[in-house]
Amino acid sequence: MKLRKGPLSIFQAEEARQRDDDDEEESIIKKESRRRKEGRKEGRIMILAVLFANSVGNVLIERFNGVPAEERLTWRSFLVKLGAENLKGVKNEELLVACHKSVYIVYTMLGDVSIFLVGKDEYDELALAEAIFIITGAVKDICGKPPTERVFLDKYGRICLCLDEIVWNGLLENTDKDRIKRLIRLKPPSEF
Repeated sequence: MKLRKGPLSIFQAEEARQRDDDDEEESIIKKESRRRKEGRKEGRIMILAVLFANSVGNVLIERFNGVPAEERLTWRSFLVKLGAENLKGVKNEELLVACHKSVYIVYTMLGDVSIFLVGKDEYDELALAEAIFIITGAVKDICGKPPTERVFLDKYGRICLCLDEIVWNGLLENTDKDRIKRLIRLKPPSEF
């Protein structure tokens, strides 16, 4: 409670105490908000990796966020091995979940392509499942169907644009299908 000049009535004292409590609560909320923002800047709350691989295990697309360069090869090998062991006989878009070193991994098959998402903290298995659902829907829209490796590579540029619009710097950015389509619309150079 802050010091005030002069005597206070019971009502004024109660009102001042309530204001101080409100100020303290607001301060706690601001501190929590600042902590979360700092956590995102430091890379603690994010989607760590998005990886697409073919049925043989060759990486087609990878995006790492907040993962040191020396750990990327380890993660790449781990994800491809995880897919080779568990994705045989899995239906299209059937989600599988794993947990490794306090991070969550959600992965699936889409045609001939396997998709892996790795997250931690707020991006648990449920948030990653939502993200992978958005990514698989966008890839199907671009390719016209669940892709073969050839179709996937033919549409590589648009898929990369789409992926960048959905996941940006480790955060789930856009989830609306129509907005993503508008953002990735490619125009021929003559129309600029």
